Amino acid sequence: MDRLCTPWRYSYVTGMEKEEGCVFCNRLDCDENACFVLHRGSYWYIILNRFPYNSGHLLLVLNRHHPDLGGCSPQELEEMGRLLHLMERTLVKAYHPDGLNCGYNCGSSAGAGIPHHLHLHMLPRWSSDTNFMSVISETRIMPQTLEQSFEVLQPVFQQLLAEDR
Repeated sequence: MDRLCTPWRYSYVTGMEKEEGCVFCNRLDCDENACFVLHRGSYWYIILNRFPYNSGHLLLVLNRHHPDLGGCSPQELEEMGRLLHLMERTLVKAYHPDGLNCGYNCGSSAGAGIPHHLHLHMLPRWSSDTNFMSVISETRIMPQTLEQSFEVLQPVFQQLLAEDR
């Protein structure tokens, strides 16, 4: 690949950016704005994916270092369901997508980039978000920076969270 139009992904795809320890454990106590954390719950936190497939790509991350859903407590699973619902409503209200992708990859062979810390992905999708750039040049065009996505999502998320209380 000669060119990449998403500059924040460059260090990731080239392997230049290496972080000591678990990237998700390292964000348990980070500054919310600097790390793009939308919410910290009792068992999970919601963060923007630093290397998104689309603008608004969210991650729901378990607050403890554990690899799969099988080891989650009933309380963790209950909060996970509530937060996934809130994430969906936030993305729909903020972006008006044609659809959403939601899921997780359990283990390296299933595609998990960080297989030892449970996290789920949710991202908005549009009929026209995949084009020749992705297919031919393996490059995604991102219409927003992470900062812009955070500025769009944070007030919507906070409004919906307040309505749910």
